[in-house]
Amino acid sequence: MNQQRNCDHLWYGADIVTMRDGRYNIIENGAIAVDGQKIVWVGPCEQAGEFNARQKTDLEGGIVTPGLVDCHTHLVFGGDRSHEFEQRLNGVSYSEIAAAGGGILSTVRATRESSLEHLVDSVRKRLDLLLAEGVTTVEIKSGYGLEVASERRMLQAIRQLGQQVPAQIQATCLAAHAIPPEYKDNSDKWVDVICHELLPQVAAEKLADAVDAFCEYLAFSPAQVEKVFRTAEQLGLPVKLHAEQLSSLGGGALAARYKALSADHLEFATESDVAAMAQNGTVAVLLPGAFYLLRETQHPPVALFRQYQVPMALASDANPGTSPALSLRLMLNMGCTLFGMTPEEALAGVTLYGARALGLEATQGSLEPGKLADFVHWPLARPAELVYWLGGQLPCRVIFRGEER
Repeated sequence: MNQQRNCDHLWYGADIVTMRDGRYNIIENGAIAVDGQKIVWVGPCEQAGEFNARQKTDLEGGIVTPGLVDCHTHLVFGGDRSHEFEQRLNGVSYSEIAAAGGGILSTVRATRESSLEHLVDSVRKRLDLLLAEGVTTVEIKSGYGLEVASERRMLQAIRQLGQQVPAQIQATCLAAHAIPPEYKDNSDKWVDVICHELLPQVAAEKLADAVDAFCEYLAFSPAQVEKVFRTAEQLGLPVKLHAEQLSSLGGGALAARYKALSADHLEFATESDVAAMAQNGTVAVLLPGAFYLLRETQHPPVALFRQYQVPMALASDANPGTSPALSLRLMLNMGCTLFGMTPEEALAGVTLYGARALGLEATQGSLEPGKLADFVHWPLARPAELVYWLGGQLPCRVIFRGEER
Protein backbone atom coordinates (compact mmCIF):
# COMPACT_ATOMS: atom_id res chain seq x y z
CA MET A 1 0.00 0.00 0.00
CA ASN A 2 1.30 3.45 -0.92
CA GLN A 3 1.93 5.78 2.02
CA GLN A 4 -0.47 8.72 2.03
CA ARG A 5 0.85 12.20 1.37
CA ASN A 6 -0.47 15.23 3.21
CA CYS A 7 -1.56 18.41 1.43
CA ASP A 8 -3.60 21.47 2.28
CA HIS A 9 -6.23 21.29 -0.44
CA LEU A 10 -7.33 18.86 -3.12
CA TRP A 11 -9.34 20.31 -5.98
CA TYR A 12 -10.97 17.64 -8.13
CA GLY A 13 -13.75 16.76 -10.55
CA ALA A 14 -12.91 18.97 -13.57
CA ASP A 15 -10.86 18.57 -16.75
CA ILE A 16 -7.41 20.04 -16.10
CA VAL A 17 -6.05 22.06 -19.03
CA THR A 18 -2.42 21.97 -17.92
CA MET A 19 -0.87 23.99 -20.81
CA ARG A 20 2.31 22.01 -20.29
CA ASP A 21 4.68 22.66 -23.21
CA GLY A 22 2.24 25.25 -24.54
CA ARG A 23 -0.41 22.64 -25.45
CA TYR A 24 -3.76 21.91 -23.86
CA ASN A 25 -2.48 18.57 -22.46
CA ILE A 26 -5.86 17.94 -20.82
CA ILE A 27 -6.26 15.55 -17.91
CA GLU A 28 -9.90 14.46 -18.03
CA ASN A 29 -11.67 14.29 -14.67
CA GLY A 30 -8.50 15.47 -13.01
CA ALA A 31 -7.35 16.76 -9.65
CA ILE A 32 -4.82 19.27 -8.31
CA ALA A 33 -3.16 18.85 -4.92
CA VAL A 34 -1.96 22.10 -3.32
CA ASP A 35 0.30 22.49 -0.32
CA GLY A 36 0.98 26.01 0.86
CA GLN A 37 1.20 28.21 -2.22
CA LYS A 38 2.38 25.49 -4.61
CA ILE A 39 1.01 22.66 -6.68
CA VAL A 40 2.42 19.34 -5.47
CA TRP A 41 0.57 16.99 -7.82
CA VAL A 42 -1.68 17.02 -10.88
CA GLY A 43 -3.33 13.90 -12.25
CA PRO A 44 -6.49 11.84 -12.73
CA CYS A 45 -9.03 11.78 -9.91
CA GLU A 46 -8.73 8.01 -9.54
CA GLN A 47 -5.08 8.46 -8.49
CA ALA A 48 -5.76 11.22 -5.96
CA GLY A 49 -6.46 8.75 -3.14
CA GLU A 50 -2.83 8.90 -2.05
CA PHE A 51 -3.45 12.41 -0.69
CA ASN A 52 -4.68 13.14 2.80
CA ALA A 53 -6.01 16.64 2.20
CA ARG A 54 -7.07 18.99 4.98
CA GLN A 55 -9.68 20.37 2.60
CA LYS A 56 -11.30 18.92 -0.51
CA THR A 57 -13.34 20.75 -3.15
CA ASP A 58 -15.42 19.00 -5.78
CA LEU A 59 -15.52 21.31 -8.80
CA GLU A 60 -18.41 19.31 -10.29
CA GLY A 61 -17.33 19.52 -13.90
CA GLY A 62 -16.04 22.28 -16.12
CA ILE A 63 -12.39 22.99 -16.89
CA VAL A 64 -9.43 24.35 -14.96
CA THR A 65 -6.77 26.47 -16.65
CA PRO A 66 -3.66 28.16 -15.32
CA GLY A 67 -4.26 31.67 -14.04
CA LEU A 68 -4.18 34.08 -16.98
CA VAL A 69 -1.15 36.32 -17.51
CA ASP A 70 -1.45 39.80 -19.04
CA CYS A 71 2.18 40.45 -19.90
CA HIS A 72 1.91 43.95 -21.45
CA THR A 73 -0.19 46.79 -20.01
CA HIS A 74 0.01 50.53 -19.38
CA LEU A 75 -2.71 50.58 -16.71
CA VAL A 76 -1.25 53.39 -14.58
CA PHE A 77 -1.93 56.85 -16.00
CA GLY A 78 -3.72 60.09 -15.30
CA GLY A 79 -6.53 61.72 -17.25
CA ASP A 80 -8.86 60.42 -19.93
CA ARG A 81 -8.64 60.35 -23.74
CA SER A 82 -12.07 59.07 -24.74
CA HIS A 83 -12.79 62.49 -26.26
CA GLU A 84 -9.83 62.03 -28.63
CA PHE A 85 -11.26 58.69 -29.72
CA GLU A 86 -14.47 60.49 -30.56
CA GLN A 87 -12.55 63.22 -32.41
CA ARG A 88 -10.72 60.67 -34.55
CA LEU A 89 -14.00 58.98 -35.46
CA ASN A 90 -15.31 62.39 -36.51
CA GLY A 91 -12.42 62.89 -38.92
CA VAL A 92 -9.83 64.77 -36.86
CA SER A 93 -6.36 63.38 -37.54
CA TYR A 94 -3.97 62.22 -34.84
CA SER A 95 -1.49 64.94 -35.87
CA GLU A 96 -4.19 67.61 -35.51
CA ILE A 97 -5.07 66.29 -32.06
CA ALA A 98 -1.39 66.29 -31.06
CA ALA A 99 -0.91 69.84 -32.41
CA ALA A 100 -3.77 70.95 -30.17
CA GLY A 101 -2.03 69.52 -27.11
CA GLY A 102 -3.63 66.08 -27.18
CA GLY A 103 -2.23 62.63 -27.77
CA ILE A 104 0.28 61.06 -25.44
CA LEU A 105 1.38 64.46 -24.11
CA SER A 106 -2.09 65.05 -22.67
CA THR A 107 -1.69 61.82 -20.71
CA VAL A 108 1.80 62.92 -19.66
CA ARG A 109 0.45 66.21 -18.29
CA ALA A 110 -2.36 64.50 -16.40
CA THR A 111 -0.01 61.84 -15.02
CA ARG A 112 2.51 64.40 -13.83
CA GLU A 113 -0.29 66.24 -12.03
CA SER A 114 -1.57 63.07 -10.33
CA SER A 115 -0.61 62.19 -6.78
CA LEU A 116 0.59 58.73 -5.87
CA GLU A 117 -2.73 58.06 -4.13
CA HIS A 118 -4.74 59.16 -7.15
CA LEU A 119 -2.73 56.94 -9.49
CA VAL A 120 -3.27 53.92 -7.26
CA ASP A 121 -6.99 54.59 -6.80
CA SER A 122 -7.67 55.17 -10.50
CA VAL A 123 -5.84 52.07 -11.69
CA ARG A 124 -7.71 49.80 -9.26
CA LYS A 125 -10.93 50.31 -11.25
CA ARG A 126 -9.22 49.16 -14.45
CA LEU A 127 -7.19 46.40 -12.84
CA ASP A 128 -10.20 44.87 -11.08
CA LEU A 129 -11.91 44.30 -14.45
CA LEU A 130 -8.92 42.30 -15.70
CA LEU A 131 -8.70 40.28 -12.50
CA ALA A 132 -12.40 39.42 -12.67
CA GLU A 133 -11.71 37.47 -15.88
CA GLY A 134 -9.24 35.07 -14.31
CA VAL A 135 -6.04 37.10 -14.59
CA THR A 136 -3.59 36.31 -11.78
CA THR A 137 -0.44 38.03 -13.11
CA VAL A 138 -0.26 41.50 -14.67
CA GLU A 139 2.67 43.50 -15.97
CA ILE A 140 2.29 47.30 -15.74
CA LYS A 141 4.65 49.80 -17.36
CA SER A 142 5.57 53.34 -16.50
CA GLY A 143 6.14 55.72 -19.42
CA TYR A 144 3.60 58.53 -18.99
CA GLY A 145 5.70 60.55 -16.52
CA LEU A 146 8.68 61.23 -18.79
CA GLU A 147 10.55 62.95 -16.00
CA VAL A 148 12.48 61.35 -13.16
CA ALA A 149 10.06 62.17 -10.32
CA SER A 150 6.91 61.20 -12.25
CA GLU A 151 8.38 57.96 -13.59
CA ARG A 152 9.39 56.96 -10.07
CA ARG A 153 5.92 57.85 -8.80
CA MET A 154 4.32 55.62 -11.45
CA LEU A 155 6.57 52.74 -10.47
CA GLN A 156 5.82 53.33 -6.78
CA ALA A 157 2.10 53.16 -7.61
CA ILE A 158 2.64 49.83 -9.36
CA ARG A 159 4.51 48.48 -6.35
CA GLN A 160 1.71 49.63 -4.03
CA LEU A 161 -0.84 47.86 -6.21
CA GLY A 162 1.15 44.68 -5.85
CA GLN A 163 0.67 44.87 -2.08
CA GLN A 164 -3.07 45.57 -2.32
CA VAL A 165 -4.47 43.03 -4.77
CA PRO A 166 -4.53 39.20 -4.83
CA ALA A 167 -2.44 39.01 -7.99
CA GLN A 168 1.21 39.21 -8.97
CA ILE A 169 2.01 42.67 -10.34
CA GLN A 170 5.21 43.08 -12.35
CA ALA A 171 6.63 46.58 -12.82
CA THR A 172 8.45 47.66 -15.98
CA CYS A 173 10.27 50.97 -16.43
CA LEU A 174 9.32 52.40 -19.83
CA ALA A 175 10.82 55.86 -19.50
CA ALA A 176 11.98 55.55 -23.14
CA HIS A 177 8.34 55.56 -24.26
CA ALA A 178 8.11 58.98 -25.88
CA ILE A 179 10.20 62.13 -26.05
CA PRO A 180 9.28 64.55 -23.24
CA PRO A 181 8.23 68.04 -24.34
CA GLU A 182 11.25 69.48 -22.52
CA TYR A 183 13.55 67.41 -24.73
CA LYS A 184 11.69 67.57 -28.05
CA ASP A 185 14.75 69.05 -29.74
CA ASN A 186 17.29 66.88 -27.91
CA SER A 187 16.04 63.34 -27.33
CA ASP A 188 19.60 62.15 -26.66
CA LYS A 189 19.59 64.28 -23.51
CA TRP A 190 16.49 62.44 -22.21
CA VAL A 191 18.19 59.12 -22.92
CA ASP A 192 21.15 60.35 -20.85
CA VAL A 193 18.79 61.24 -17.99
CA ILE A 194 17.25 57.76 -18.18
CA CYS A 195 20.62 56.05 -18.15
CA HIS A 196 22.51 58.19 -15.63
CA GLU A 197 19.77 59.32 -13.24
CA LEU A 198 16.53 57.37 -13.47
CA LEU A 199 17.57 53.74 -13.99
CA PRO A 200 20.22 53.74 -11.23
CA GLN A 201 17.57 55.05 -8.79
CA VAL A 202 15.00 52.53 -10.01
CA ALA A 203 17.47 49.66 -9.58
CA ALA A 204 18.62 50.81 -6.15
CA GLU A 205 15.03 51.13 -4.90
CA LYS A 206 13.93 47.87 -6.60
CA LEU A 207 11.07 49.70 -8.29
CA ALA A 208 11.13 47.69 -11.52
CA ASP A 209 11.43 44.09 -12.63
CA ALA A 210 12.43 44.98 -16.21
CA VAL A 211 13.23 47.87 -18.57
CA ASP A 212 11.36 48.57 -21.81
CA ALA A 213 11.72 51.05 -24.69
CA PHE A 214 9.81 52.09 -27.81
CA CYS A 215 11.99 51.65 -30.89
CA GLU A 216 10.23 53.56 -33.66
CA TYR A 217 10.78 56.49 -36.02
CA LEU A 218 8.47 58.65 -33.86
CA ALA A 219 10.11 57.58 -30.61
CA PHE A 220 13.68 56.28 -30.08
CA SER A 221 16.28 55.08 -32.56
CA PRO A 222 17.97 51.68 -32.34
CA ALA A 223 21.16 53.40 -31.16
CA GLN A 224 19.32 55.18 -28.36
CA VAL A 225 17.58 51.98 -27.33
CA GLU A 226 20.91 50.16 -27.20
CA LYS A 227 22.21 52.76 -24.78
CA VAL A 228 19.22 52.17 -22.49
CA PHE A 229 19.63 48.41 -22.79
CA ARG A 230 23.34 48.51 -21.98
CA THR A 231 22.55 50.49 -18.84
CA ALA A 232 19.83 48.04 -17.83
CA GLU A 233 22.24 45.16 -18.43
CA GLN A 234 24.84 46.76 -16.18
CA LEU A 235 22.21 47.21 -13.46
CA GLY A 236 21.07 43.59 -13.71
CA LEU A 237 17.61 44.38 -15.11
CA PRO A 238 16.15 42.29 -17.96
CA VAL A 239 14.83 44.12 -21.01
CA LYS A 240 11.78 44.12 -23.29
CA LEU A 241 11.06 46.16 -26.41
CA HIS A 242 8.18 47.78 -28.26
CA ALA A 243 9.39 46.87 -31.75
CA GLU A 244 8.32 46.93 -35.39
CA GLN A 245 4.82 48.28 -34.70
CA LEU A 246 4.74 50.97 -37.38
CA SER A 247 7.91 50.39 -39.39
CA SER A 248 10.83 48.02 -39.80
CA LEU A 249 13.90 49.17 -37.88
CA GLY A 250 15.35 45.80 -36.92
CA GLY A 251 13.91 46.10 -33.44
CA GLY A 252 13.17 42.40 -33.10
CA ALA A 253 16.78 41.52 -33.85
CA LEU A 254 17.99 44.30 -31.54
CA ALA A 255 15.91 42.93 -28.69
CA ALA A 256 17.22 39.44 -29.36
CA ARG A 257 20.86 40.62 -29.24
CA TYR A 258 20.25 41.70 -25.66
CA LYS A 259 18.41 38.47 -24.90
CA ALA A 260 15.24 40.44 -24.24
CA LEU A 261 12.41 38.65 -22.50
CA SER A 262 10.11 39.79 -25.28
CA ALA A 263 9.66 41.94 -28.35
CA ASP A 264 6.14 43.36 -28.55
CA HIS A 265 3.79 44.41 -31.40
CA LEU A 266 5.98 43.16 -34.30
CA GLU A 267 3.64 43.89 -37.20
CA PHE A 268 6.63 44.82 -39.38
CA ALA A 269 9.04 42.16 -38.12
CA THR A 270 11.13 40.53 -40.85
CA GLU A 271 12.39 36.98 -41.15
CA SER A 272 15.80 38.07 -39.85
CA ASP A 273 14.09 39.52 -36.74
CA VAL A 274 12.21 36.28 -36.19
CA ALA A 275 15.32 34.13 -36.69
CA ALA A 276 17.25 36.22 -34.17
CA MET A 277 14.41 35.99 -31.65
CA ALA A 278 14.30 32.22 -32.06
CA GLN A 279 18.05 31.92 -31.51
CA ASN A 280 18.01 34.03 -28.34
CA GLY A 281 14.77 32.89 -26.71
CA THR A 282 12.87 36.15 -27.09
CA VAL A 283 9.07 35.81 -26.91
CA ALA A 284 6.87 37.53 -29.49
CA VAL A 285 4.09 39.45 -27.70
CA LEU A 286 1.18 40.18 -30.02
CA LEU A 287 -1.19 43.05 -29.21
CA PRO A 288 -4.39 42.83 -31.25
CA GLY A 289 -6.15 45.60 -29.31
CA ALA A 290 -3.86 48.32 -30.70
CA PHE A 291 -3.95 46.71 -34.15
CA TYR A 292 -7.75 46.87 -34.07
CA LEU A 293 -8.17 50.39 -32.70
CA LEU A 294 -5.58 51.89 -35.06
CA ARG A 295 -7.19 50.04 -37.99
CA GLU A 296 -3.84 48.61 -39.03
CA THR A 297 -3.52 46.36 -42.06
CA GLN A 298 0.01 44.97 -41.59
CA HIS A 299 -0.30 41.68 -39.68
CA PRO A 300 2.45 40.28 -37.46
CA PRO A 301 4.21 37.36 -39.17
CA VAL A 302 2.49 34.54 -37.29
CA ALA A 303 3.51 31.95 -39.91
CA LEU A 304 7.18 32.87 -39.43
CA PHE A 305 6.86 32.65 -35.66
CA ARG A 306 5.49 29.14 -36.09
CA GLN A 307 8.18 28.20 -38.61
CA TYR A 308 10.99 29.36 -36.31
CA GLN A 309 9.21 28.11 -33.17
CA VAL A 310 9.14 31.54 -31.54
CA PRO A 311 6.63 31.41 -28.66
CA MET A 312 3.73 33.83 -29.13
CA ALA A 313 2.18 35.61 -26.15
CA LEU A 314 -0.96 37.73 -26.23
CA ALA A 315 -1.67 40.77 -24.05
CA SER A 316 -4.20 43.54 -23.65
CA ASP A 317 -1.78 46.49 -24.10
CA ALA A 318 -4.33 48.33 -21.93
CA ASN A 319 -3.57 52.03 -22.38
CA PRO A 320 -5.51 55.30 -22.79
CA GLY A 321 -4.51 56.02 -26.38
CA THR A 322 -4.35 53.00 -28.66
CA SER A 323 -5.77 50.03 -26.74
CA PRO A 324 -8.36 50.88 -24.06
CA ALA A 325 -8.85 47.13 -23.61
CA LEU A 326 -9.86 45.79 -20.21
CA SER A 327 -10.58 42.19 -21.24
CA LEU A 328 -7.76 39.74 -21.79
CA ARG A 329 -10.32 37.15 -22.86
CA LEU A 330 -11.37 39.44 -25.72
CA MET A 331 -7.72 39.51 -26.81
CA LEU A 332 -7.87 35.71 -27.09
CA ASN A 333 -10.65 36.02 -29.65
CA MET A 334 -8.94 38.88 -31.49
CA GLY A 335 -5.66 36.97 -31.65
CA CYS A 336 -7.53 34.23 -33.48
CA THR A 337 -9.86 36.29 -35.68
CA LEU A 338 -7.40 39.06 -36.59
CA PHE A 339 -4.03 37.29 -36.51
CA GLY A 340 -4.98 33.70 -37.42
CA MET A 341 -3.84 32.07 -34.19
CA THR A 342 -5.47 28.84 -33.10
CA PRO A 343 -7.42 28.75 -29.81
CA GLU A 344 -4.69 26.56 -28.34
CA GLU A 345 -1.98 29.05 -29.38
CA ALA A 346 -4.05 31.91 -27.98
CA LEU A 347 -4.52 30.22 -24.61
CA ALA A 348 -0.81 29.39 -24.47
CA GLY A 349 -0.21 33.08 -25.19
CA VAL A 350 -1.95 34.18 -21.99
CA THR A 351 -0.62 31.36 -19.82
CA LEU A 352 2.75 29.68 -20.38
CA TYR A 353 4.15 32.09 -22.95
CA GLY A 354 2.74 35.14 -21.20
CA ALA A 355 4.65 33.98 -18.12
CA ARG A 356 7.78 33.39 -20.21
CA ALA A 357 7.54 36.95 -21.57
CA LEU A 358 7.90 38.13 -17.96
CA GLY A 359 10.66 35.72 -17.00
CA LEU A 360 8.22 33.78 -14.78
CA GLU A 361 7.87 30.50 -16.64
CA ALA A 362 9.58 28.54 -13.87
CA THR A 363 6.81 29.36 -11.41
CA GLN A 364 3.70 30.23 -13.47
CA GLY A 365 1.83 29.65 -16.70
CA SER A 366 1.12 25.91 -16.54
CA LEU A 367 -0.33 23.44 -14.04
CA GLU A 368 2.63 21.31 -12.98
CA PRO A 369 4.11 20.18 -9.65
CA GLY A 370 6.42 22.80 -8.17
CA LYS A 371 4.65 25.76 -9.77
CA LEU A 372 2.57 28.28 -7.88
CA ALA A 373 -1.07 27.34 -7.31
CA ASP A 374 -2.60 29.99 -9.57
CA PHE A 375 -5.51 28.53 -11.51
CA VAL A 376 -9.06 29.23 -12.64
CA HIS A 377 -12.14 27.01 -12.74
CA TRP A 378 -14.52 27.75 -15.60
CA PRO A 379 -17.97 26.13 -16.03
CA LEU A 380 -17.19 25.33 -19.65
CA ALA A 381 -17.02 22.14 -21.70
CA ARG A 382 -13.76 22.82 -23.53
CA PRO A 383 -10.97 25.44 -23.54
CA ALA A 384 -11.91 26.84 -26.97
CA GLU A 385 -15.01 28.34 -25.31
CA LEU A 386 -12.73 30.86 -23.58
CA VAL A 387 -11.85 32.17 -27.03
CA TYR A 388 -15.29 31.73 -28.55
CA TRP A 389 -17.56 33.86 -26.34
CA LEU A 390 -17.61 37.61 -27.01
CA GLY A 391 -18.53 40.10 -24.32
CA GLY A 392 -19.84 39.61 -20.83
CA GLN A 393 -17.92 38.03 -17.99
CA LEU A 394 -17.81 34.26 -17.92
CA PRO A 395 -18.32 33.08 -14.34
CA CYS A 396 -15.08 31.77 -12.92
CA ARG A 397 -13.54 30.71 -9.65
CA VAL A 398 -10.00 32.04 -9.18
CA ILE A 399 -7.39 30.43 -6.95
CA PHE A 400 -4.31 32.58 -6.31
CA ARG A 401 -1.38 31.12 -4.41
CA GLY A 402 -3.57 28.28 -3.23
CA GLU A 403 -6.35 30.48 -1.81
CA GLU A 404 -9.66 31.29 -3.46
CA ARG A 405 -9.95 35.01 -3.98
